[in-house]
Amino acid sequence: MTETNQIIKKIQVSGIRRFDEAISDVPDIIKLTVGEPDLPTPEHVKKAGIRAIQQDFSHYSPLMGFQKLQVAASRYFNQKYQLTYAPSEIITTVGATEAVATALLTILNPGDGVLLPTPSYTSYAPVVAMAQATLIPIDTTHSGYKLTPADLAATIQAHANGHLKAIILNYPTNPTGVTYSKAELLALIAVIRQAGLLVISDEIYSEITYDQPHTALGTLYPEKTITINGLSKSHAMTGWRLGLIMAPQELINEMKKTHQYLVTSTSSISQVAGIEALTNGLDDGPQMRAIYQQRRDYLVTRLSEMGLNYVYPSGAFYLFVQVPTHFKGTSWDFATSLAQQAQLAVIPGSAFGPTGEGWFRISYAASQAALREGMNRLATWLTEFETA
Repeated sequence: MTETNQIIKKIQVSGIRRFDEAISDVPDIIKLTVGEPDLPTPEHVKKAGIRAIQQDFSHYSPLMGFQKLQVAASRYFNQKYQLTYAPSEIITTVGATEAVATALLTILNPGDGVLLPTPSYTSYAPVVAMAQATLIPIDTTHSGYKLTPADLAATIQAHANGHLKAIILNYPTNPTGVTYSKAELLALIAVIRQAGLLVISDEIYSEITYDQPHTALGTLYPEKTITINGLSKSHAMTGWRLGLIMAPQELINEMKKTHQYLVTSTSSISQVAGIEALTNGLDDGPQMRAIYQQRRDYLVTRLSEMGLNYVYPSGAFYLFVQVPTHFKGTSWDFATSLAQQAQLAVIPGSAFGPTGEGWFRISYAASQAALREGMNRLATWLTEFETA
């Protein structure tokens, strides 16, 4: 008798976490691995959390979150991106990760097809597997790591009898940092609408776009878009675990059930802090974005000086860099060697699926001092490796 679910048995802990844990004991290691902002949660948000503790906000909230938070989120995302979700169309979740899981587990039936541009963040495919649905990857490596309408249409046509249900879009994208213009999104939506697909639009990095304003997909395809967002990246609140699902009422009514049986409700204290962030923190994200942009510009200069190829990021806080062609081994081998020999940790591209092989990801959600020393170590190691 098997004592565990066979689907779970086949799923691994994400490559990001596995690699980060594997190199954590290396002495004097500089980690440019996990997407963990080094910036502090804004002071006014922290004070709101402290007040919540002092005022005994230590009980369950309503399943979908405090109504005051739903109202604040509705106003915030309308003001930022012209989204028109009513408060009743918003669920407060335990981070964007739970939001993704709740959305996928609610909409998917066994055998449903889910399209996913790759390389991609690590949490989507395992949840699709848990739902016993079928993941259909779309390789974007030949098109600047962006999904094109032609590739999308061809994939839909190739799976015309495959019970296609949804597509997952994440932009700005982890791991590459690319994003989509409004015109590019409209072209994709034309294909998606014709196919009648639901869209899970993970826009957790919406506040961190450098070269153009973020366009929310829910403004272009409101009838079938499930918008995922939260405060982890925009307000440096990863540990507060506060995410959001925004979707049409009919879908929200069903997702409420899944959310309840996964977590009951989100932390009341975190929600009070979230109300403050969404009400009085409109300028917090742009201030952090300016810092990340300075770091991006520094890194691309340094990587160019080293002669490394990379995907130019227009958002998020990641750089996707090609493993030097003279290195003989996998991206995991490269990242392991770099960690052990240069005390610099990056994430191997294979963590983001087969199409990430041959590349590695740098997170610049780290201090300027760590980035400077990390690039010095990388440059020295590459020089020593080339002359060895």
